[in-house]
Amino acid sequence: MDGELTIGGADATALANEFGTPLVVYCEQTIRERARAYRAAAPDALVVYGTKAFPNVAIMRLLSDEGLGADVSTLGELRFAQHAGVPAERLVVHGNNKSDEELAAAVDAQAAYVVLDSVEELERAQAAGIERMLVRITPGIEADTHESIRTGQVGSKFGVSPDEAASLASQVDGLHVHVGSQLLALKAASETVAWLNRFVAQTGWEPRVVDLGGGLGVPTQPGETAPSISEFVKTLLGTLEVPAHVILEPGRSLVGQAGVTLYRIGAVKRSGDVTWVAVDGGVSDNPRPQLYGARYTAVVATRVEAAPTAAYSIAGKHCESGDVLIDRVELPAPARGDLLAVPATGAYTLAMASNYNGVPRPAAVLVADGHARLIRGRETVDDLLRAEHR
Repeated sequence: MDGELTIGGADATALANEFGTPLVVYCEQTIRERARAYRAAAPDALVVYGTKAFPNVAIMRLLSDEGLGADVSTLGELRFAQHAGVPAERLVVHGNNKSDEELAAAVDAQAAYVVLDSVEELERAQAAGIERMLVRITPGIEADTHESIRTGQVGSKFGVSPDEAASLASQVDGLHVHVGSQLLALKAASETVAWLNRFVAQTGWEPRVVDLGGGLGVPTQPGETAPSISEFVKTLLGTLEVPAHVILEPGRSLVGQAGVTLYRIGAVKRSGDVTWVAVDGGVSDNPRPQLYGARYTAVVATRVEAAPTAAYSIAGKHCESGDVLIDRVELPAPARGDLLAVPATGAYTLAMASNYNGVPRPAAVLVADGHARLIRGRETVDDLLRAEHR
């Protein structure tokens, strides 16, 4: 036997046959274990899920059951959190350009904190009736990650300068800092806390709340490693010298490794020195390879233990030469109709999906103890046409 891939105790083939492909399959046990790891590493902190990684009511309800809150950055994300039943005292509202409607919604939701992203926002937030605020500081740290997901460098669109933040100290409850995402080493986290300690000491500020953001990355290809949740949190809290209530905002590290995308293989063809394997999805359901140079691996779901026969390139079905999911992966000879599984696709895939080429977005299921339930329905072309005015 060459081995059948199982996710959460369910066979990948059975999932694909029941729910179709492309399909993003989430393992409930993995999500719960990672949520519990954060709670164990930081028992006194407020841990809030970075909703942008994958806004989904079912997953947010699961995380809320584990004691987590939600970090939301738009009205839509706030509504997802509310529908999931996330308690108001666990809501943190972000956004670099909040509308009046979003500020009013934060007041109505009685969110724990609203994070100011500019000096001018203070007056607008106060006028809206917001009482509990943090201010986001840009510390000037260039995290070792893709430039599009660095957020703490000088010139970032996010946050205010240290001097501007200090000028707001008497009018806010605390501060927020986040230097980037998909961090696969501890250096940036360590530098951030060291900077924060110096900043607070130099300014004499005594913040009641310190929000250290998120950023912990997940490996997506063989040979890649990342710190454990325990190691990452210990680096943040172990050297923090500010006696304040701490907030953490993990996103990718909660759901990224919990998700596996299943694709149906179509055309297999040789072109020059490359053998292309085309699947029934691509850039419309996972734009990360194109946006951030993300690299993934894959397995043939019905032959996970079979020896590879050659190296293949995995292409999507869209009209773009750049629609390449995986540049090179060794597989046992794939054929039309086979099921291809791409792991570590639980974050920033469906959350960033589009309808490019008029392709409907995929479904998602949550699997536990061998049982799957639909948590996001598959779009149809009729759904897309309903938005058209003819």
